[in-house]
Amino acid sequence: MKNLRHSLVLRLIFAVGVTLLISISTWAYFSIRYQQKKFMQSIVEGTDRLTNTIKLGTHYAMMINSRDEINQIIRNIGRQKEIENIRIYNKDGQIKFSNRDSDIEQITNIKAEACYICHRSEPALYELELAQRTRIFTSPRGYRLLGVISPINNEPGCSSECHFHPKDKKILGALDVVVSLKGTDADILRYEEGIISLTVFVFLVTSVIIFIIVLKFVKQPIKKLIDGTHLIAKGAYYNKVDVHTEDEIGELAMAINSMGKEIGDKQAKLNRQRDEYQQLFENVPCIITVQDRNYRLLGYNREFSNKFNPKKGDMCFHAYKGRDKKCENCPVEKTFEDGESHYSEEAGVNKDGTLTHWIVRTAPLRNNEGEIVAAMEMCLDITPRKQLEEQLEKSEKKYHAFFSNIPNPVFVLDAENLQILDCNESIRAVYGYEKNEIVNTHFTDLFMEDKKHYAREILTKTVIDQVKHMNKAGNILFVNIRISPAEYGEQKVFLVTTSDITKRLETEQQLIQTSKMATLGEMATGVAHELNQPLSVIKTASSFFMKKIRKKETIREDILLTMSQEIDSHVDRATKIINHMREFGRKSDMCLAEVQVNGVLQKAFEIFSQQLKLRGIEVVWDLEENLPRIMGDPGRLEQVFINLIINARDAIEARWEFNRQEMADPQEEERKIFLRTKTEGDKVVIEVEDTGNGISPEIRTKIFEPFFTTKEVGKGTGLGLSISYGIIKDCGGTIRTRRNKGKGAFFVIQFSISEK
Repeated sequence: MKNLRHSLVLRLIFAVGVTLLISISTWAYFSIRYQQKKFMQSIVEGTDRLTNTIKLGTHYAMMINSRDEINQIIRNIGRQKEIENIRIYNKDGQIKFSNRDSDIEQITNIKAEACYICHRSEPALYELELAQRTRIFTSPRGYRLLGVISPINNEPGCSSECHFHPKDKKILGALDVVVSLKGTDADILRYEEGIISLTVFVFLVTSVIIFIIVLKFVKQPIKKLIDGTHLIAKGAYYNKVDVHTEDEIGELAMAINSMGKEIGDKQAKLNRQRDEYQQLFENVPCIITVQDRNYRLLGYNREFSNKFNPKKGDMCFHAYKGRDKKCENCPVEKTFEDGESHYSEEAGVNKDGTLTHWIVRTAPLRNNEGEIVAAMEMCLDITPRKQLEEQLEKSEKKYHAFFSNIPNPVFVLDAENLQILDCNESIRAVYGYEKNEIVNTHFTDLFMEDKKHYAREILTKTVIDQVKHMNKAGNILFVNIRISPAEYGEQKVFLVTTSDITKRLETEQQLIQTSKMATLGEMATGVAHELNQPLSVIKTASSFFMKKIRKKETIREDILLTMSQEIDSHVDRATKIINHMREFGRKSDMCLAEVQVNGVLQKAFEIFSQQLKLRGIEVVWDLEENLPRIMGDPGRLEQVFINLIINARDAIEARWEFNRQEMADPQEEERKIFLRTKTEGDKVVIEVEDTGNGISPEIRTKIFEPFFTTKEVGKGTGLGLSISYGIIKDCGGTIRTRRNKGKGAFFVIQFSISEK
């Protein structure tokens, strides 16, 4: 009974059987209910049709008030087997016609069952649905009866001269037909018995089929699966369960077979690993021992055996160090006390007398109850590391001496907030601070302007040139900064080296100013031509005024206004030229800003426009409209463009003079300077081309060198292109020469478009 109670097959059959029984019983119940409802609906509808037939059959007789004919019709219809009663009531509840003579002229109680259907409310109801006019009750002989009562309506013919029914009466009476349900109930009972018999038959047949299927396709395969699992548990990992079906049990059998194979493979692997771990324990290149609470050696590996040659039952401290009692700082003792792993560094003497250093690590060994029964101690020889540490300490001292004595200031900055963590002694000579005054401050405090911007630059760049710093005395220093990421201890830092370029920049400024003065000398002739025209206009106008005044002649107002306007405009022009010269010649620091190159190029040309025109040199413009802005110093860029225009002018003049001396016709030579601007990708490009002598390949690589010039002595300093190269580089641009399809020089300048 216990096996049956725990049998999966029995549970499966029982569950399926109960489910099948409930399903078939539910189907049988609803099927019987449906048939009962259908039979009753058919009987009710048939009885209602019979009621309507009787009313139609007696209609004519009622119209002529032929009582005998009405009685005859009702008796003939009442002879049918299923009909129990046919009664016609008047409005007072008196039976006027019936298929039974004993019922005629009897007065029924108005609250009786047939009458109560309509007289349950005042006034009485006269329009009812079929379901409301139907009643079922039991006869005295024990079988059920169905009654359908139908009202007899007052028609126009009923209130004629031959009848006495008033017109305001809607109901004259009621027709009540009662039929027997004895046959119908018998048919329903037979149907119920058939359905129940069919249900029992289907349940039994299905149960037997399910039992056979479960027995053959479930119980027997499960028995084989159980037997196969027992064999795997006994170690027969490669035994196969003999179940060859393509259903879930077949898949389970394949899974069990696969599981047995995998368990066998893993067991073999575990055996190999056990052997490997044993070999590792024996051959690991460090000392491993297992000790009890009395520090007695329970086990050790080959390395320990070869190094110390212990005896059986030897004590740890005696085998290691030849001591008679345990060490004062013993990690094994601590492990037995708190059950945790402990660490220490030990030193001892080998058999050959050399000093050895170890890192000692212990771990507890527990039994199944969690009790500490032994401690494992592992010792790693760190003698080479100790020697390296000593060498590293010497090396650190050496490199710290280098760090301290580097002539440039070196800062160690926190990579997150740029706080100065350390610095060398050179900051005293450059910045005037003592080391303890500047450590733990922020490196950005040294910047004079836009500290947030330079903080971002330090985080993203490796080189920052020409930055303004301020020393302790408040003086401005120009420095170049070099940044490299590093580690300071375990902290990420930046190594920042600054180079003081203040004196170099001052020298460069002097050279640039010298170049400007030389350029101003070159520009003097052009400026004279430019100033000559407004002075001539002013001279002419003043002579005219004096002449008229001497003759005491009146000057017309329109003429006076026109000449005054001319004088005013030419004074403005002369003032503009003089201011331009003064601004150009003024000494200024580099200051980058957004620049529109077209405007700077046109401003540089204004000074030479009249001079070039007088010398017969044509300037061809090809400027891109809406040219993007760049970052640069407009004053210094103007100096670059002026240098290039002067060089182009001199080259054209030199070529013209050479052709004249060679007896060639100089009129046939083109005297043009081409000025172009355009955008290429993310670059703004400026091209300056001339029709002069050009640049030979031999000197192409030397033209940007300081003091290199191809002009005659006294006609050039050799600084123009060198300074122009430096200015463009400081503005983040490039300048180069390009081979010209013609004969002259061709300079190409490129700048990155401003990111603002």
